[in-house]
Amino acid sequence: MSTLWVYVRIQLMMFVFGIVGPIFLIGYFASAPDPALRWMYWWGLFITAADILIALQMTEWVVAKDQEVAEKALQKAAEKRRAQEA
Repeated sequence: MSTLWVYVRIQLMMFVFGIVGPIFLIGYFASAPDPALRWMYWWGLFITAADILIALQMTEWVVAKDQEVAEKALQKAAEKRRAQEA
């Protein structure tokens, strides 16, 4: 499976779980400038950045696991071919 497609699916899942981050950012930028709402900006930024970093790490794990499974399948097929030739 394409690494980009894996990342997009995981990122969408992370935004569903962490939707409050983008909501805080939208709320902060949609409201009038108010120093009392500064917390919305920082928490929204932190949560959104965490969502993205978690999605990137999860994508790395999934791609590494897929490569490991593919390598094992190739080794098994090569062993089977050698056994048939002998």
